Amino acid sequence: MKIYDWHTGPYPARIRIALGEKGLRPQVEFQSVDLWKGEHKTPEFLAKNYSGTLPVLELPNGIFLAECTAITQYLDRLDGKPWLTGQTPLEQGVIHMMNKRAELELLDPISVYFHHATPGLGPQVELYQNAEWGLRQRDKGLRGMSYFNSVLEHQPYVAGDAFSMADITVIGGLIFASLVDVAVPDHCHALRAWHEKVQQRPSVQNWITMSD
Repeated sequence: MKIYDWHTGPYPARIRIALGEKGLRPQVEFQSVDLWKGEHKTPEFLAKNYSGTLPVLELPNGIFLAECTAITQYLDRLDGKPWLTGQTPLEQGVIHMMNKRAELELLDPISVYFHHATPGLGPQVELYQNAEWGLRQRDKGLRGMSYFNSVLEHQPYVAGDAFSMADITVIGGLIFASLVDVAVPDHCHALRAWHEKVQQRPSVQNWITMSD
């Protein structure tokens, strides 16, 4: 398998962490796509992923899988023992619900803030910016942190009693927030404690050191 990504990207981090959790790193070759040079928007890359986003998984049969949720779902089931995405219908439903909330309420808003209210990837890549919209999305991301704090006040992980894909997505959101200096609010004690706990997992400690 080959994964097209950028080694410090928050979205690629989600798949790198999933690979670490599943012990699949030795089966993967990484191909760097330089976000700062806009390589993800070239015709050659768009032929692999119409959305022009990272990461993308290329399978030996030539099929390309994009979108972190889809890639994680595929990787989680390769060994017939899925746990990042749930086993029972209820587990799967809750994990996918919380994963989507993590995207909509935290990770994606911080991404919009980066692309619209900061220099982002630079003028050669950021062809349109709306600073007001970016700032609104930053505030949405902060509200998302408060939401997940309220969730984690009552359970050890984002989707319940076990670490899952939903936790990985919140981790990705906090990785992005740290890159753009959006701090977790002081009142989010449960979120901060959870974050400290999950950062001890080898998959989270080592995601950025995976070879490209």
